[in-house]
Amino acid sequence: MTPVLEVADVFRRHGEAFRQARAGHLGRVERRVMGAITACRTAALGGHLEQCNDCSATRIAYNSCRNRHCPKCQGLARAEWLAQRQVELLPVPYFHVVFTLPTLVGEIAFQNKAAVYAILFRAAAETLITIAADHRHLGAQIGVTAVLHTWGQTLQHHPHLHCVVPGGGPSLDGTHWIACRPGFFLPVRVLSRLFRRLFLQNLRGSFDAGKLRFFGNLAGLTEPTAFMAALNQLRRIEWVVYAKPPFGGPELVLAYLGRYTHRVAIANSRLISLADGKVSFSWKDYRQNRKTKVMTLDADEFIRRFLLHTLPDGFHRIRHYGFLANGGRNDKIALCRQLLAVRHTPADREAGEDTLVKCEIPTCPHCGGTMRRIGVIPRAREREQPFRCDTS
Repeated sequence: MTPVLEVADVFRRHGEAFRQARAGHLGRVERRVMGAITACRTAALGGHLEQCNDCSATRIAYNSCRNRHCPKCQGLARAEWLAQRQVELLPVPYFHVVFTLPTLVGEIAFQNKAAVYAILFRAAAETLITIAADHRHLGAQIGVTAVLHTWGQTLQHHPHLHCVVPGGGPSLDGTHWIACRPGFFLPVRVLSRLFRRLFLQNLRGSFDAGKLRFFGNLAGLTEPTAFMAALNQLRRIEWVVYAKPPFGGPELVLAYLGRYTHRVAIANSRLISLADGKVSFSWKDYRQNRKTKVMTLDADEFIRRFLLHTLPDGFHRIRHYGFLANGGRNDKIALCRQLLAVRHTPADREAGEDTLVKCEIPTCPHCGGTMRRIGVIPRAREREQPFRCDTS
């Protein structure tokens, strides 16, 4: 069911006032995201005319903006990505480990998104791979799929990394499979300490190389003594790393990944109302046992919070490490299957492809039949060109 209210509606009603009020501070990426979401699935992007093969009903289907921050454009991208992951699943338990940044580091990250988010990925992956390779803990080569989220339920900036990890891996010499203990992956306290050390080492390296910029309330950190004092403070606090219980089975891993990998800051389904210049939306209070509550913000503040989570151009928010790393992944997965005495079957690939095909083929809202394209609708600025109708 299509949501009654969308983020695009907020942008259409209040976006121009937001742009004018923040003309000197709104970046190119944020402006482009607002424009894309506003135009998504409207006449501005053009589209096509569809007709049902069974009942002959027709409808207009406007093009998607395909922006990765758009709440309406993640379905096909998610299906394509999951189809690729389907063939990589192993018949072992999978664990979910979350790395969260302290408040001060989160503030530094917001002012240096590309640099600090990259450090977050690098430090978390190195932490997992290093501790897993230690014979005192597992002694194995592991694989990691990491997904960056930068938001909390109320849309405040809250950078953290979700890592999905198979419960084991090839031995360091590659001769046999080593499984983790049932229901337990790696000790979170050990992970937390190493993650903190690696992250702060990388952060200092970026500072020394002149790759970090500070402004506003963080402007004082441009001075080396102030920056080192901040690092010393961060070394004295505990960093939050936690591991959730293992998934019920490999098939549930895909269901989980489908919810997390292509999620945006807020789904349209959470929006409740837009009236009198205010936006109301639902959120879950995890401090009160996930109780659902309603938050109301001025439209200007809602837009500001939404745009906090735009990512720099070209930044990859899903990354793979260990035996799941892009380089040589197929050979490493084949080795894992060999050590586990399982083989990749054609049925596995067909299952993934079926998921993608079902997502791609539009169905008739009246009878459930298959819709086919019968005409092209040009973009709004191309309307002077004649409408083209397919006759084949």
